[in-house]
Amino acid sequence: MQTIIAENGSETPEPVKAQVKGSIPAWLQGTLVRNGPGLFSVGDSEYNHWFDGMSLLHSFTFSDGEVTYRSKFLKSDTYKRNIEANKIVVSEFGTMIYPDPCQNIFSRMSTHLRNIIPDFTDNNLINIVRYGDDYYASSEINYMNQIDPATLETVGRVNYRNHITLNLATAHPHYDSEGNTYNMGTTLLGLGAPKHIVFKVPADASDKERKKPALRKVQLICSLPFRSTLFPSYFHSFGMTENYIVFVEQPFKLDIVKLSTAYFRGVSWGNCLRFDKDEVTVFHVINKQTGRSITRRFYTDTLVVFHHINAYETDGHVVFDLICYKDSNLYDMFYIKNIKQDTKSFIQSNKDYSPPCCQRFALPLSIDEHSPKGTNLVTLSDTSAKAVMQADGSVYCQPDTLFVGLELPGINYNFNARKYRYFYGSRLEWSPHPNKIAKFDIVSRTHIEWHQENCYPSEPVFVASPGAVDEDDGVILSSVVSPDPHISPFMLVLNARTMEELARASIPAHVHIDLHGLFIPAKRVSGPRSCTNQ
Repeated sequence: MQTIIAENGSETPEPVKAQVKGSIPAWLQGTLVRNGPGLFSVGDSEYNHWFDGMSLLHSFTFSDGEVTYRSKFLKSDTYKRNIEANKIVVSEFGTMIYPDPCQNIFSRMSTHLRNIIPDFTDNNLINIVRYGDDYYASSEINYMNQIDPATLETVGRVNYRNHITLNLATAHPHYDSEGNTYNMGTTLLGLGAPKHIVFKVPADASDKERKKPALRKVQLICSLPFRSTLFPSYFHSFGMTENYIVFVEQPFKLDIVKLSTAYFRGVSWGNCLRFDKDEVTVFHVINKQTGRSITRRFYTDTLVVFHHINAYETDGHVVFDLICYKDSNLYDMFYIKNIKQDTKSFIQSNKDYSPPCCQRFALPLSIDEHSPKGTNLVTLSDTSAKAVMQADGSVYCQPDTLFVGLELPGINYNFNARKYRYFYGSRLEWSPHPNKIAKFDIVSRTHIEWHQENCYPSEPVFVASPGAVDEDDGVILSSVVSPDPHISPFMLVLNARTMEELARASIPAHVHIDLHGLFIPAKRVSGPRSCTNQ
């Protein structure tokens, strides 16, 4: 697995038909679009980190029990510049690029000046997000590239900063039942002090003439000052309930001064992240309607979080589930030099790796000011999570550990922001490379798995059956790859209730391991819009 994960992927630009074994439900109609790094070297130059690889888009289209597959590299400005030069010329998160000393002095000076205030790459390799009826390849920067989900063509680049002041944004927005999109970002430059922001794009924001991006109707909900002015918290995702946004301000932080001087210091942007092992983690609860934060200070011990599972309100509490780590070492594990180690060496060198831990926190919204110090304010009977009153009026939160060894969580999104019972994810037992898919039952605290030897499934995506009432009435979709040349890559379809295999669709093409994706029902897959550089 260490070998194939860092190999260059290839395009399958025209749809190819998969060979289906088993039976795909007739109701499953739509396209699963997935994204991830797929090109790790250009010419003689190579990236340093797996998260630097240029985006490779995949689509799996389900129609009348059949599956077709295609893949295309995202035609970002970064991709075009690198391919034209036949080498890597644009810096990425873990790879800083410097001008060729053979260039003339004016070219070198221009490159140096551009890096005084870095303009990030537009290599959007993390996820597929929706704003209105527009679909984008997205990462965590101010640029997104709009795509046509039907053809995987890159339609044009959109700059958040032309619509709202931000430099970084998550690739994991939330969608409410009305189709509105909520997201969070970080403003480093602009009017006023640096801050985190929460924003919303209405469901009807898309231009009917297909010429303007949905972001033109973006609405600012609120802004939050940094806990440390020069060290904003890093965040990859956030939580959302019916009425609140949950933001975890963690001690894994971005060093702004180091970021602004990274080019001249000779370090990558990834090295501008710092983990403060002695700092607590603070929870912010923000009203979606008013934009106001609950003033009570909720906090917990030092942790690092990348993915939220779900959040909801119940009996006067906000409950949210996270994938937590004890430190920030996960990022370091994905340097290409580490990935290319043989399995035994990889396990040995990462034996102190902090496993992902699914943890539940519960925050009471109504607190008696006269509660004595040491009182547990959580009154829920279905969790051991605690919220303990402190002498200064703050509340120290202790988690309920649900499950250890699971990442890339997914749920039935119809239960997002609602009380729920099940979540799915990739099992990580001996390395960061998933080799099983698990379903966890929060009520019984048990799990069941799908596993095939020498196979590595992607993030599980839940698709609900039409008219489903039960939470686990649907299927799980996962793209599976294998280093075994006798096992073709395949799209796996599981019964979400039992985790039993319903079907697999073997792909007669190379499929590269990816990160995240979005299932788009057939009725929503639409044609391209033209909104380049807006």
